[in-house]
Amino acid sequence: MSPAALAAFVGEAQRTGNASSLHSAGRAARRAVEESRETVARALGARPSEVIFTAGGTESDNLAIKGMFWGRRTQDTRRTRILVSAVEHHAVLDPAFWMAGHAGAEIVLLPVDGDGRVDVDTLRAELAEHADEVALISVMWANNEVGTLQPVREVVRAARPYGIPVHTDAVQAVGQVEVDFAASGVDAMTVTGHKVGGPVGVGALVARRDLALEAVLHGGGQERGVRSGTLDGAAIVAFAVALEETVAALPERAPRLAALRDRLVEQVRQAAPGAVLRGPDPASGDRLPGNAHFTFPGAEGDSLLYLLDSAGVQASTGSACQAGVPQPSHVLLAMGVPEAEARGALRFSLGATSTQADVDRLAAALPGVVARAQAAGLVSGRTMGGAA
Repeated sequence: MSPAALAAFVGEAQRTGNASSLHSAGRAARRAVEESRETVARALGARPSEVIFTAGGTESDNLAIKGMFWGRRTQDTRRTRILVSAVEHHAVLDPAFWMAGHAGAEIVLLPVDGDGRVDVDTLRAELAEHADEVALISVMWANNEVGTLQPVREVVRAARPYGIPVHTDAVQAVGQVEVDFAASGVDAMTVTGHKVGGPVGVGALVARRDLALEAVLHGGGQERGVRSGTLDGAAIVAFAVALEETVAALPERAPRLAALRDRLVEQVRQAAPGAVLRGPDPASGDRLPGNAHFTFPGAEGDSLLYLLDSAGVQASTGSACQAGVPQPSHVLLAMGVPEAEARGALRFSLGATSTQADVDRLAAALPGVVARAQAAGLVSGRTMGGAA
């Protein structure tokens, strides 16, 4: 958390008052929440009435996918198709597939190119043939693994003639690139607190007032009746402070992160000549400024992660681990990366506190780490081959 957000959190947490109560303490809590709603809306190019506070990105994505699907089905029972890009975060993919298994939905995965960018022509063809059956479209603003900025406005332009609502998960984008809800034309947008220097466990779904949206949580009827539950005033206030601070710093922070990212890419290529940068060319402007994603031939991503961690460098594989067995990233597979190569993936993320010293530490540790991980991969491969 940023110092300003932490101070705001502590200050609000020391107050007594439920924002749904009518006594003076409750009204004070409500005022803090509503002022924060105005701040969040202003930072995101939205109206305060469009901001629905949630417990974070996963809840917002679930509310969008399930709520929009059920809302559209109520209006028209033919609306069974959910169109999502093949590289969405699991917070979008998993509820979509859950709806297919439990609510009669049909999932259409939109393909991407080798950089992870969604194929808008395929979307247009799908809409030309099945528009009457489509409930909603969900395409993320920026990919969380390879940093690809998606053509969200092109997706909106394709959907608009058919009146099909579009949701975008903007969790990765806010604070790294300009995000404007109204200008984008989307109908719903997910944001979260911990990606912008706010607390974990708070976020928002920004949704147009006229959007058909069914509740997923039921209870006291808070947040337009679609997200019941006592509001976490301290987290909401801190989220608003962090978001406002991060968006204001964007003109300075984005170029700084991009320069650090470019230096990191250069040093990784020198330290590990076989490493392959995945996602768009950084010079294209189609990539998040704080993202660098590599695959390292002959090395498992989890081995690289643990070895780097022991050297004081924390990175991510971006892949899922199911039943203790590492699985290659669905994002890389959708981009056409062979499974064997996808297993050697590492994502390096840069943020507000990142420095050149951090990048230098990575560069110093990487040659030995890659050599050890590749040696372990060779041993593992021989062992598996012998067992076979």
